[in-house]
Amino acid sequence: MADLSAQRMTLGGLQPTYAAAAGGGDTAPIGNDIVLHVKNGDASPHTVTIATPGTVGGLAVADASQVIDAGDEAFIPLRSVYRGPDGRAAISYDGVTSVTVAVLQLP
Repeated sequence: MADLSAQRMTLGGLQPTYAAAAGGGDTAPIGNDIVLHVKNGDASPHTVTIATPGTVGGLAVADASQVIDAGDEAFIPLRSVYRGPDGRAAISYDGVTSVTVAVLQLP
């Protein structure tokens, strides 16, 4: 598991640094201006799941998941609904072959 850091984007743009998705999952900061960018370079689709630890009316809120097709990428907002006990989002992957990630903080 890796603790990902947000890379601050300036108004001039950003060339982000990507990390390999960790087999045991990753954590990332949360906020209204933070997104997870996932690139799937594998020949198979992969699912990214973000734990939603909260409840509504005593009922558990379902975890958020995003299927990323082979060769595709996705941006996933990391809002406060994903705040875990450590104050960070918990991210898991159904597979990590050729999957890279970057956490971006928008200007």
